[in-house]
Amino acid sequence: MTRSLPTALGAERSAPVEIRRLLYTDLPQVIAIERRVFPTPWSLAMFVLELSKQTGICLAAVHERRLVGYLICSRYDTVWHLMNLAVDLDHQRKGLASVLLAELYARVDDEQARFTLEVRRSNVVAIHLYEREGFRAAGIRRRYYQDNGEDALVMWRTPATRAGSLSDVPSPGAV
Repeated sequence: MTRSLPTALGAERSAPVEIRRLLYTDLPQVIAIERRVFPTPWSLAMFVLELSKQTGICLAAVHERRLVGYLICSRYDTVWHLMNLAVDLDHQRKGLASVLLAELYARVDDEQARFTLEVRRSNVVAIHLYEREGFRAAGIRRRYYQDNGEDALVMWRTPATRAGSLSDVPSPGAV
């Protein structure tokens, strides 16, 4: 599947981005992006484990034959857990994360699907992205991040959160 990135502030439209399944052969590029983007990057073993799961959705964003972003989402019973979403530094703030999320929703293909994730409380840019996508903060995981002990917001995207309510979000610790 190929999509063009949304136009940002009247700029010329970017070259198309291909969204496809993430492959084991992509992992060297994934690890390079991971190290540039996150203070505590995932290990190669963590990515291999997620790619080996039959119930997950792992996506790659490719621009001009170069991997520029990826998404890792695992399914646990009836809930989709967004485990990792990254866009390389020179492609950030161009709508690519939203394109990856749109492809995730399309592949899940269930209007009643429930998604959850954790995000650093200080990552305001990511929090705003997730809020635009219908996620709402519904809890906190204290000292979740090992590098500095920062708390994580637990966010959910459900039919209710997309309508402005938390009525169908599990209570903290339930999932």
